[in-house]
Amino acid sequence: MQVKHGDSKFYIGDSEQTPKAMMTYVKTGEDMIIIDHTEVSDELRGQGAGYSMVEAAVKFARDNNLKILPLCPFAKSVFDKKPEYQDVLK
Repeated sequence: MQVKHGDSKFYIGDSEQTPKAMMTYVKTGEDMIIIDHTEVSDELRGQGAGYSMVEAAVKFARDNNLKILPLCPFAKSVFDKKPEYQDVLK
């Protein structure tokens, strides 16, 4: 499952405009992104799409020296379960 990085979002699918799954974020200041929404289509539900997008966001944050504030309940639940993501948690 390939996660792509679009305009303030990570998504799965052929098109950024009509993704099969997406996770949106807002960049705040120079060093933080806020994950505010995660959505997965019925077609991909239960296949780890949400986790894959959070993982892509964590990699993006590490590569760019950013912190993540997961306001989205799904993203927050992933951060709560993954101690290895604590280095990027705000």
